Amino acid sequence: MPTQTFTVNGMTCQHCVASVTEELGELPGVSDVDVALETGRVTVTSESEISEEAASAAVQEAGYTVSDWPGE
Repeated sequence: MPTQTFTVNGMTCQHCVASVTEELGELPGVSDVDVALETGRVTVTSESEISEEAASAAVQEAGYTVSDWPGE
């Protein structure tokens, strides 16, 4: 299963982590979301790679923004 790691800006607490985890976890094929609050790094494990657009939309739904997308 592919994993993708990127940075989410603006998270400051465990509620932020829970919101981002929930929104990314709802994307089709996502099996695991690991969020490191201290660094803002998020690792998503899924059946196939998720698009930057899908990840960004999910993170924006939670109220945050994505930066440092793989391959940027």
